[in-house]
This record gives sequence, structure tokens and C-alpha cells, in this order.
Amino acid sequence: MELSGTSTSSVSDASVELRAAKLAKNQQEQVGEQSLQLLESSAGVPKSSSANPALGSNVDTFA
Repeated sequence: MELSGTSTSSVSDASVELRAAKLAKNQQEQVGEQSLQLLESSAGVPKSSSANPALGSNVDTFA
């Protein structure tokens, strides 16, 4: 006895998996593009203007 729905189900499962893989790939590409945009936008942030990088590294907490 054969069931006619078994072959349709496997094709449907494969198409669902393919769609999920495509969506995951698109999401990864979008995250990658957003990461690159964030890195590029941070390139314009000014550096510390102090000539001495140790300046301000110690904080006196006693009055």
C-alpha cells in the first residue's frame, strides 16, 4: 500500500528548508553590512587630544 502524500511532503520539507536557508543567509548579509557601516562610522570619531595617554588614568578617591 502506498501513500500518495509522502512524496509531496518531502518536496514541501525541502522547499521549507531551502527558504529557511535563504532567509538565514540574507540575515547574515544584512548583519555584516550593518557591522561594516558601524565600523566605517566610528572611523570619524576624534582621538584623545591629550599628549600624555597616562593623564587621567589614576583617580584619587580620597579627599
